[in-house]
Amino acid sequence: MFDEPTAPATRRHLIDGSYALLLLAIAIVTGYLILAPSDLRAIPLARPLPEPRPGLVTDRSRPAEPPRPRQSWPKMVTGKVLDGDRQPLAGASIVIDAREYRTESDGTFGFEGAPSSTPLVVKMPGFEKVTVEPQRRPVEVVLRPHVVKAAYLTYFGVGDRTIRNRVLDLTAHTELNAVVIDVKGDRGWIVYPTSVIEAIAAGARGPGTLRDFDALMSTLKSRGVYTIARIVAFKDNVLARHRPDLAVIDTRTGQPWIDNERLAWVDPFREEVWDYNIAIAREAVRRGFDEVQFDYVRFPTDGRLGAAQYSKPNTRATRLPAIVAFLERARHELGTMGAFVAADVFGYTAFNENDTDIGQRIEELTPHLDYISPMVYPSGYQRGIPGYQNPVEHPYEVVFESVRLILKRATHTQVQVRPWLQDFRDYAFDRRTFGVTEILAQIRGADDAGATGWMLWNPRNDYTGAALKPKEALAAK
Repeated sequence: MFDEPTAPATRRHLIDGSYALLLLAIAIVTGYLILAPSDLRAIPLARPLPEPRPGLVTDRSRPAEPPRPRQSWPKMVTGKVLDGDRQPLAGASIVIDAREYRTESDGTFGFEGAPSSTPLVVKMPGFEKVTVEPQRRPVEVVLRPHVVKAAYLTYFGVGDRTIRNRVLDLTAHTELNAVVIDVKGDRGWIVYPTSVIEAIAAGARGPGTLRDFDALMSTLKSRGVYTIARIVAFKDNVLARHRPDLAVIDTRTGQPWIDNERLAWVDPFREEVWDYNIAIAREAVRRGFDEVQFDYVRFPTDGRLGAAQYSKPNTRATRLPAIVAFLERARHELGTMGAFVAADVFGYTAFNENDTDIGQRIEELTPHLDYISPMVYPSGYQRGIPGYQNPVEHPYEVVFESVRLILKRATHTQVQVRPWLQDFRDYAFDRRTFGVTEILAQIRGADDAGATGWMLWNPRNDYTGAALKPKEALAAK
């Protein structure tokens, strides 16, 4: 029924079968390679590895290069500090490794020490600070003028988001480029969670402590806002209550003496009080503040002064040396950290030849300051000034004369005058509102007299923005 195959047919069947077996073997091997674990797959040796892409994957085929050591300064560091016109700046500060050096009259400096990899900080009042990385060649630094125009934020104001943002908006849209922040305010409370042991023990972490303070400072720095730490020195209700041995004592009660605001003061003669304030100031610099401004760096002026007892006799011969010695120590400690140091003084110190009975006299204070900030509020001159019996009617003249006289009395120093201006209702004469006209008059007075900037004070942190130049107008110049 079936035909028997012939020889050629048989050979063809064998060839066909062999071919089918070969195809089956190829299919099996291919399937195995596809389904096998990845570490068993063959890698074509002739295929070159791709070049590594920076920032994505480390090239594991090469050992990581060790980091280059940071360059250090030579044993003898030399250089020159110039202004924008390439004129030498005498008396500029060079800060490195907690030491401070000064430039000579030709702007040059030189110092010898152990090789260091710490950057130099070059600073001078009225100019922007400059940081210089270590280099082997002589240093040349050109400093740019810096005119600070600030608004004040109280202890509670800086912690209130609405108030804080209102002031920060002014720094974003007007000529304001700085803020003064209560680090230690009038009651002695510290605005952030302090690490100063003595302050913690005294209870200086008050009800308005701002726990996200570092984030605020980061925001200010990113916006280029200059930051000033206001530290109330000798009016300190917290420390006086905690340490009555450091307080001004009321001879009638034996308890800490209080002023008309019912707040206690600490004794300006006590060096423990100096150290306490300087420790808080040093912490403020470590937190990023550009400048420390001491307020109430004086003896009291109101309250039952006759009942106030100090550790030393309170006389003209003792007050001024105490305040000067405190500022001298503070300037040394903070200056070697790269910070500027300022002090607030009564406006009448510009006119008074004595210490104004509070331990403030221009000639003695200014050698130990970078900035002096007279409170030239027209309302504060309750007895008027020579030629102007009603100062609120003459805001320009009051500010101009105050700044002019202080500069005249401080020519032996590098100090710059940056006054506090009044942006609040008059309280001493006719209760007038200080608005755009009065604020602009004060600004002109400060500028015309030679001040290096100014600061606005309003106890509610509610500032007259209409008196300030918009940033767009400044950029167009």
